[in-house]
Amino acid sequence: MVIIITGPTGVGKTGFSLLMAEALRTEIISADSMQIYRGMDIGTAKPAPEEKARVRHHMIDIVDPSETYSAGRYLRDVTPLIEGLHSRGKLPIVIGGTGLYIKTLTRGLFSAPEADPELRSVLLKLESRTPGRLYQELLKIDPQRACTIEPADKRRIIRALEVFLKAGRPISELQKEFTSPLPYKYIKIGLTRDRKELYQLIEERVEEMFARGLVDEVAGLLRKNPSETPLQAIGYKEVLGYLRGERGLDETKLLVKRATKRYAKRQFTWFKKEEGIQWVDITGLFSPEEVFEKVERETGTINRFALPGVCRNWVSHE
Repeated sequence: MVIIITGPTGVGKTGFSLLMAEALRTEIISADSMQIYRGMDIGTAKPAPEEKARVRHHMIDIVDPSETYSAGRYLRDVTPLIEGLHSRGKLPIVIGGTGLYIKTLTRGLFSAPEADPELRSVLLKLESRTPGRLYQELLKIDPQRACTIEPADKRRIIRALEVFLKAGRPISELQKEFTSPLPYKYIKIGLTRDRKELYQLIEERVEEMFARGLVDEVAGLLRKNPSETPLQAIGYKEVLGYLRGERGLDETKLLVKRATKRYAKRQFTWFKKEEGIQWVDITGLFSPEEVFEKVERETGTINRFALPGVCRNWVSHE
């Protein structure tokens, strides 16, 4: 058995998950595709040191920003962590809003060609000569996948084209054919809020990130990794433009807020495709304790699994 806590960015997952992990005396596994990178702390809203001191966290700060990381590698890294927690009698809690990671855990992963640095270099050169060309090509060969990717998301566009060029088939087709479920049962809890309230929380969090030193964080990353590849994440790429003198600070903050809201909207769309999520509306609740109480009232998760001897049949052989 594995508990998954998900929901859009900024909804309030972190504080709630800490209380749940403490109640179940277990540990947390991150399902956030950006928190895996060392040095990308403020812009990815990583748990604070005091939060990590309360509950042990996994899958945070595991690779350098210069390294390539994939959903397949996530699956390979996270599976032994789940097995290890089970062997110690603990019920793993996976928390995050990266839909692809959660899908990989719950429904498996298709077998895709390995990354090809030379091919990616060629594609990047084509894009630099004619900005937007790669996305237009992806729309022609795999419109289904293209509709799930932002036109400015070069990393995912290139990956989709790379798979097509090496496998001879669209990535959307391969994803349907080559998935295999993992042998776990899942309890999936999703936190949601009124959209206006969520957007207000996002705006406040962005302001807090800048106050904590997001600009300095991006400048430091740029000095260490001139390739700028990890700086394409939301918040980082906008600040990168500010550091280049392309825009002022106020406009940069506005762009980060706008991009984060759009990301939250895409997350809602993604989660609709994930079956079995128990959604809990926490509109108007802002303290982790209030959220915890409402989730427990509606799902009864702690009552089911905090009792001795309950967590036994964690692996499904159906």
